[in-house]
Amino acid sequence: MKPTDTKNPEYFHKVVDCQYACPAHTPVPEYIRLIAAGKYSEAYMINWESNVFPGILGRTCDRPCEPACRRGRIDEKPVAICRLKRVCADMKDDIKSMLPKIPKNKNGFKLAIIGAGPSALTVARDLMPLGYEIDLFEATSKAGGFMRQQIPSFRLPAEVIDEETGYILDMGVNAHFNTRIESMKDLMAKGYDAVFVGTGAPTGRQLKLPGFELDNGKNVQVGVEWLAQVAFEHVTETPKDVIVIGGGNTAMDCCRTALRLGAKNVKVLLRTPISAMVASPWEIEDTQAEGIPILENHSPLEYIVEDGQLKAMRFELIEYSIDDEGREVFAPTGKEETIDCNLVLLAIGQANAFPWIERDLGIEFTKIGLAKVDDVTFQSTNPKVFFGGDAAFGPKNIITAVAQGHQAAISIDMFLKGEELIERPDPSTNLLSQKMGIHEWSYASMVTEEKRHLVPHIDLDEAINSHKTEVELGFDAKTALEEAERCLNCDVETVFTADKCIECDACIDICPVDCLTFTSNSEEAELRRNLNVPALNLGQPIFVSDHLKTGRVMVKDEDVCLHCGLCAERCPTSAWDMQKFLYIAPKPVKR
Repeated sequence: MKPTDTKNPEYFHKVVDCQYACPAHTPVPEYIRLIAAGKYSEAYMINWESNVFPGILGRTCDRPCEPACRRGRIDEKPVAICRLKRVCADMKDDIKSMLPKIPKNKNGFKLAIIGAGPSALTVARDLMPLGYEIDLFEATSKAGGFMRQQIPSFRLPAEVIDEETGYILDMGVNAHFNTRIESMKDLMAKGYDAVFVGTGAPTGRQLKLPGFELDNGKNVQVGVEWLAQVAFEHVTETPKDVIVIGGGNTAMDCCRTALRLGAKNVKVLLRTPISAMVASPWEIEDTQAEGIPILENHSPLEYIVEDGQLKAMRFELIEYSIDDEGREVFAPTGKEETIDCNLVLLAIGQANAFPWIERDLGIEFTKIGLAKVDDVTFQSTNPKVFFGGDAAFGPKNIITAVAQGHQAAISIDMFLKGEELIERPDPSTNLLSQKMGIHEWSYASMVTEEKRHLVPHIDLDEAINSHKTEVELGFDAKTALEEAERCLNCDVETVFTADKCIECDACIDICPVDCLTFTSNSEEAELRRNLNVPALNLGQPIFVSDHLKTGRVMVKDEDVCLHCGLCAERCPTSAWDMQKFLYIAPKPVKR
């Protein structure tokens, strides 16, 4: 193999698994160290630079960083990265003085943003400091998009949304609430230099079974629309018996909200087993902890409506399996079950709807109704119009919408400055040695054996009596410190300098996970097999040094390295050093 090019910023970026897995590439170990040091405001601002909504995401993120966490490879559970994010949001001081200054003299470009969800607000947050004038149009009375409309207050309090969306609106965005855009053509005729569409995926899917037409949409409702009605207090109570159809996070939000609005019998019905649910495991756990039954392998057949009133639903019991080609198979058993209900909430998926975008504007659409959008630049086939978040590629999650907003903001800035959108700016990176003296380091290298801490909840009886009382209490400072110390500091990299190595084997002897090997070089597949412990995870790179004086090379398996620093402590010639790697994802900047 060729020697590893550690000057390529993407090499060490991939080694910091949590940051690499985050769509917005938040520097996770960096802010966790600041939390451990009690520097909550600084930790908040590191989050705010990349993920924009630390308090919101610290409660609701889908946590793609946590399955990637290296701690999970040596312990049962990863670091509670998401809930540590909430810690810095809850414990920070007033950070308004730390926000970017907005120039009084604008740059001459005017942008229209449609929607006030996470992707749209991210675009505004990135472009306002560059002097753009921005008109934001939102159909409802408040900012937040699906963060406000579809996530219940007992998971995400309204005041948290108000605070974090307020930081952006207070930058001087010209916000027009209760203003629904009915015609893209009319909007573009106002002379905007560019338009960003961040309207989400507002349409939920219906389930038109026999009996649906008799109900006339009164008691069979789309879950996301019902949650929005609850959020804006148009719905304040539910009937006694409620069924929720679906196995995603929206279904979990619907059933838990119905319980809090007075329903006595709430059930979730699935066509699949619980093991095949798409909802986040913690959302399923919280639902079950509140005593809501989740019934598996029930395929809906009919709404039973009598005298215009929904009375029950009829289901067919099925057997679920996966065939040899990975397709789901639903086999009937011949058995049926009827379940009483007065309200059915459908949480079986969402779809995009753009009836307000005329089809003669040069914006091409796919067969499923999505605009044709470049997946790198987020530009549509009309070069002035950009999409992001759920409006671009369908429903995902908040952190993905934020990441797409960052990329769309870069593209809008480059487009208006006449630059090629495909030539994206590079990330900001550096490597700084952490060695301060003999056996003294500027980060905690001790690997704690502390188990993952559970987030405390309020009493269950209190929780289910209000749909506005937040269920999770968050970590206190002591628990946050203990959880932060579980982080392995994966951004503090083991950096090897070949011409300093005397091949004494001291690093080999002391490495606790046998991830280092002196060996003859060969092709990658053979080299991976010939290590002291074979490197079988092809998703993680192996480091290969330049040739040493004996002709051998030093090889390190990045997959299992703990970044503990023992190799650098033990090395008599400083061939090994611990260097902190900082990767800052690109954003539009003044130039």
